[in-house]
Amino acid sequence: MEIGIVGLPNVGKSSLFNALTKAGAEAQNFPFTTIEPNVGIVNVPDERLDFLASHYKSAKVVPATIKFVDIAGLVKGASKGEGLGNQFLGHIRACDAIVEVVRVFDDPNVIHVHGQVDPDNDVTTINTELLLADVEQATKSLQALEEKIKRGDKEAVKTKSLLEGAVKLFNNDQPLRTDPTLAAELKAFQFLTAKPLLYVANVSDNSADVSALQTYVNREAAKLIAVNVKTELEVVDLPDLEQQQFRQELGLQSGLDEIIRAGYELLDLQTFFTAGPKEAHAWTITKGTKAPQAAGKIHTDFERGFIRAEVFSVEDLRQLGSEKAIREKGKLRSEGKDYVVRDGDVVEFLFNV
Repeated sequence: MEIGIVGLPNVGKSSLFNALTKAGAEAQNFPFTTIEPNVGIVNVPDERLDFLASHYKSAKVVPATIKFVDIAGLVKGASKGEGLGNQFLGHIRACDAIVEVVRVFDDPNVIHVHGQVDPDNDVTTINTELLLADVEQATKSLQALEEKIKRGDKEAVKTKSLLEGAVKLFNNDQPLRTDPTLAAELKAFQFLTAKPLLYVANVSDNSADVSALQTYVNREAAKLIAVNVKTELEVVDLPDLEQQQFRQELGLQSGLDEIIRAGYELLDLQTFFTAGPKEAHAWTITKGTKAPQAAGKIHTDFERGFIRAEVFSVEDLRQLGSEKAIREKGKLRSEGKDYVVRDGDVVEFLFNV
C-alpha cells in the first residue's frame, strides 16, 4: 500500500516527505533523481500499541507502517508530457492514494512556479492534469473495446458502459472518486481521480487561511489537513523529549501524526494486535478482513491451519486491568472463520500445523 505525495514544484512536498520519514523509526530512503521517486516507510503512531507494550513489558515493539512516495513536481501540461509528466503520472498511477500538497505559506525566498501564492489556482492546475490524464486513458480504453464489442463480447459491452459513465463525470469536471461504486467497478484501470485524496495545506505562522481548499474538499470527497511543514521539519530534528516539550510549550499537535493516520484511513486500513512479554506487534489489515486472513498476515500456516481466534479489545484490557479480569467478565471471545476482525482487537490465533 503506497501513498503518493504530489503537487507543484516548491510547495513543500519533499520537505513533508523528509519530515515524515524522520518521524518514522524505520524510515528507508532510496536514491532520488528528477524522475525516480523517494520512498519512505513510516511508523503509524498508535497509543494502544504503547499501552500494550507497557502492560506486557514487551521486549520488542513492532508498529504498523505505511509507505509514502515523494513524486517529483507536476507542471501544467503534465498530461501531455510536459516536465516529464508521463513518467510522474505513471508513478501516481502506481500508488493507492494521493496526498496533494498545496502551498499556502508566503516566503519571498521560495519562488512560486506561477509567480505568486494562489492555492486555488495550484489545486486547479494539478487536478486538471490528473483529470485530463484520466480522460485520455478512458478514451483510449473505449477505442480498444470496439473490436471486442463487434465480436459480441458481452463483458466488453458492460465495460464500455462503465467507461462512458466515467467520461461523463470527467466532462463535468468531477473526479471518479465522487462515484465510489463506479470507481470500484473500474478499479483495474487505476484512474488517477479514483484514488482517495488528502489535501495538505502547507501553511506558515502568518498565512493559515485554507478556506479556498475547503471548496474542493467538499466537492471531491476528499480530506484536508493544515500543517506548517517548515516547523514540523525543525521539530523532528530534536531529540524525542525535546520534541514533546516543544509541542507542549506551544500547544502544537503533531501534523505529521495527523497525516499518517489520515493516510491509513484513506487506504481503508485498520490495526489488530498480538501482545506478550516477547513482543507487542501492530498488524495492518483492510477493513472487513476475516479472522483466517488476518492470521495469514502473521504467517501463511496460521491461515491454512486456522481453528479459532481468542479475542479481546485493547480498551477492555485498559479498563479491567488484566487478562484474568477480562475472562472473569466474559469479555474474552472465541471467534471462528467468519469473524470480521475489528480495529483494536488483541488476538491469539489457534491453528493446526
